[in-house]
Amino acid sequence: MAAADLHNSAIADALEELGDLYELDGAVVHRVLAYRNAARSIRESPVSVATLARQGRARELPKVGETIEGKILALLDTGDIPAAKKLRERFPAGLIEITRLPGLGAKRARLLYDELGIDSPQALGAAARGGKLQAVKGLGAKFEQRVLGALEAGPRPRGNERLLLPQAIEMAESIVSSLRQHGPADLDIEIAGSIRRGVEAVKDVDLVAVTESPQQLLSALAKLEQIESVSSASLTAARGLTHSGLPIDLRIAPPKLKGSLLQHFTGSAAHNAALREIAVKEGLDVSEHGIEDDRGGETIRCETETQVYDALRLSWIPPELREHRGELVAARLKGEREGRSRTGKRERQAREDPRDAEASGEEGRLPRLVAERDIKGDLHCHTIASDGVATIEDMAATAKERGYAYLAITDHSATHGFGNDVSPDELLRQIERVREIDSQMEGFTLLAGSEVNILPDGSLDYGDEILQQLDWVVASVHTFFRMSSSEMTKRIVTAIEHPCVDVIGHPTGRKIEKREPYELDLEAVIEAALRTGTFLEINGAPDRRDLPEMHARAASRAGVKLVIDSDAHRPATLANIRWGVLTARRAWLTKDDVANTRTWDELAGIRKRGRSHGLSARSY
Repeated sequence: MAAADLHNSAIADALEELGDLYELDGAVVHRVLAYRNAARSIRESPVSVATLARQGRARELPKVGETIEGKILALLDTGDIPAAKKLRERFPAGLIEITRLPGLGAKRARLLYDELGIDSPQALGAAARGGKLQAVKGLGAKFEQRVLGALEAGPRPRGNERLLLPQAIEMAESIVSSLRQHGPADLDIEIAGSIRRGVEAVKDVDLVAVTESPQQLLSALAKLEQIESVSSASLTAARGLTHSGLPIDLRIAPPKLKGSLLQHFTGSAAHNAALREIAVKEGLDVSEHGIEDDRGGETIRCETETQVYDALRLSWIPPELREHRGELVAARLKGEREGRSRTGKRERQAREDPRDAEASGEEGRLPRLVAERDIKGDLHCHTIASDGVATIEDMAATAKERGYAYLAITDHSATHGFGNDVSPDELLRQIERVREIDSQMEGFTLLAGSEVNILPDGSLDYGDEILQQLDWVVASVHTFFRMSSSEMTKRIVTAIEHPCVDVIGHPTGRKIEKREPYELDLEAVIEAALRTGTFLEINGAPDRRDLPEMHARAASRAGVKLVIDSDAHRPATLANIRWGVLTARRAWLTKDDVANTRTWDELAGIRKRGRSHGLSARSY
């Protein structure tokens, strides 16, 4: 098979399969992870990995070494990897199919094969329905139900996950930059779609461009090194595909239509549909081509989005809010110019639409959304004391460079389940180190904290005598995720009620595209947080963004304050705060809704006052 015929996704699929086969065969975990990490790097590569491999340059990619490069070349030359071919011969084909079922994986597939002789999805289903899986140590009735659900859902397609927002932005910005460099001189191009709205993960990239030379732009797109192919090209649109398999949708219009084009292709579909309904009531038709008057008036050509919304007597709506969750009523009430009678009519319309009715409680205006520049400090990060890769000094210096006034060092506690944790004695020594470094920093406060594990019964894994010496306590669930909703809710509420807990970290436990949230009664958690004065976190790690936007909005509307943190494990990832802020903006949060938009002294005035002695007294 020619190199040009093998996409990055196909190479990544082959390496992922090899990793699964090695895991079935009992290989050491580092070997398995090496192939999976290489597959991820290859899948996300913006250029053709087949071409790189033929040029002897595949090792330029992260996680790809000489051995893996050799396997890529073998795959390109023969259509298969010899090691994978040998391993396939050791196991029934049906067993390999089981590894692709959601929630199973190679380890459990091998366990079921060794213990019960299960070698196919059909045999697995029969065993689950017959209650036989419970005979295997560590499995039970709940696992059997999950197996039946996985069989019904079917195998996971490899590499079919949505792309996390930071990766999508990186690709989109790379293409935009290249088009600005090689496209027509009058090109004005922007990222639109779900990326502009700040969603968590995307399936494609939407770009809008205005130029008087569309053919030159299309030619430039087809020649980009990031683009594998271009199809469906016309003078107004083109669809491309990157080497990583990410679709690129490019829309093109004359400069006078930029506002209409950008508004329409930013979406969302629900927002645009509701906008069209408003336009129809005004006798107008709104689309990417402008705003047409159904009564024969002149078509309005909108060069800016503000002109689009203004023509419909609406305030400009931030892209993050364009989800048809009340933003149109809020914008309409603020921008209404026709007097009380029309306002009353529109309020009646809002009551008829439950999605818009919610916004009628927003005081008739769009919120002034929190911005990254509003964040005064970060209250969740890790160092080499646990699973971080930098020292306390490095993290503090970078936080200060970012313009923060304070930073809490919150390394993992003793039972978080992944090693590299901090024993009670070591935590006491770390408190002393933090105090010493803090005393040497001018205009900056370094806080001694911990991310404490919430044990299954809701207790914490440090004693109160240690917790009382900390300036800041993040309490998080890191183990025993599969408790029932009532058990998990009781567990987290118990932690919330602990007087030393300042904030619940990543409260739902989800990993975007990887792990579903725990079963949890969020209403009960929000009520407990409000009652006790405990904050809830919006964790900025791009694969978490937890609390999710809808829960964060519910918490803020109930009166609970949120904290936006980076959960940084290295200095560069202190920038993860960006993704937490995006979640907060999509949740309609203002600066006042977020606790760490305040100075440390101001924050002390609104935090839980359960600690009145020890070193943490300086917080008050």
